[in-house]
Amino acid sequence: MKLPVVNKIHLWSFILSMPFISLALNYVMYGNRVYTDWRIWAESVPLIYLIGLFSWFGHELYHNFTVRTFPGIDQTKRRVLMKCAVNLLVMTPSVLLILFTYHYFHILGYSLKPDDLTYGYLVGLAVNIVFETLWEVVYIIEKYKETAREMELLEEMHLQQEFENLKMKVNPHFLFNCFNTLSSLISEDKEQAETFLDELSKVYRYLLRNNENGMSTVEKEVNFIQSYYQLLKTRHGEGFSMDVQIDPVYMQYELPALSLQLLVENAVKHNVVSRQKPIAVSIVSTGSAYLEIQNNLAKKKQAAESTGIGLQNIRDKYRLLRRHDMEVREEEGRFVVKLPLIAGHSGS
Repeated sequence: MKLPVVNKIHLWSFILSMPFISLALNYVMYGNRVYTDWRIWAESVPLIYLIGLFSWFGHELYHNFTVRTFPGIDQTKRRVLMKCAVNLLVMTPSVLLILFTYHYFHILGYSLKPDDLTYGYLVGLAVNIVFETLWEVVYIIEKYKETAREMELLEEMHLQQEFENLKMKVNPHFLFNCFNTLSSLISEDKEQAETFLDELSKVYRYLLRNNENGMSTVEKEVNFIQSYYQLLKTRHGEGFSMDVQIDPVYMQYELPALSLQLLVENAVKHNVVSRQKPIAVSIVSTGSAYLEIQNNLAKKKQAAESTGIGLQNIRDKYRLLRRHDMEVREEEGRFVVKLPLIAGHSGS
C-alpha cells in the first residue's frame, strides 16, 4: 500500500493533541491515579501514543480518500457528511481497542467498567470533531489558494501568448485573400462587396476584442462564426459549406473564445477546398453539454505548416477549468473535435 503524503499540519495536530488525549483516556481508566502513579506516565502513556499513531494513520488515509472522492469547494457538504463516518470507522474502534486491550491484559490493574465505554467514546468523538474541523478548514484554505494560483497561471498564459495569439488570429494570409476577394467584388458586384466588407469588419472587431478574453458564450461564438463563414463562403463558393445546429438551452454556456473560428480555419487550411472536393463543416450540440465540430477530409498533397499551438491553447484553458474531456480524433475520413461546454456565470 502506497503511503499517503503527510500534511504537516495533520502531523503537528497529532503530536500536540496526544498529551491531552492520553491524559483524558488514562483518567477515564484510572481516575485520580494519573496524579500519583508514575507507572501510568512511564507505561500507559507511551502505549496510548503507539495505538494513537495507528489511529491517526487510519484517519489520514480516510481523509485522503474523502478529498479524492469529493475534491471541489462546491462538494464541501458531501465531503463533510462522508467524513462523519470516520468517527465510527476509525475513532470509535481505536478507543475500544485501547479499553479492551487494557482490560484483557489488566494493564496496571485496569478492569473495564460500563461507564468507561461512554466516556471513552465521548473522548474519541471530541477528538474527531476537533481534528476534522481543523483539517477541513485547512483543506478549504488550500483549495482557495490553489484556485488563486491557477487564475494567476491563466493570466500569465494569456500575457505570454497574447502576441502569438494575435498573430495567429489576425492571419496576414487570410487578410490578404480577403482583400483580393474584396477587390474583385468591387468591380463585379458592388452590393456584394459592401456586404463582404461589413462581415469582414465584424470578424476583425470580434477577433481583436476577444484577444483579451479567455471565455465566451456559445451564442456570441455562433454569431461570430456565422460572419466568419460568410467570408469563407464568398471566397470559396460551392467549395465550402457549414451547418450549425445547437440547442438553444446551451446558448448561455461558455467555451474558450475563438475555438470555433480556429477549428473552421483549420478545416480550410489543411484541406483542398474546391467545387470538385467541397469541405463541409458541421457544428452540433449533444445532449450532454458538448459541441461536436466535424469536417470531411480532403488533405492537401503538400500539407500546410501546423504548429499545433491553437488546439493546445484550447486544451490548456480546459485544463485550468479542470475539464480534461476535450476530444480530438480522426475517423472514417472525418476530423472531429468535441468541446465540453461550461455552465456560464460571468456573462462574458
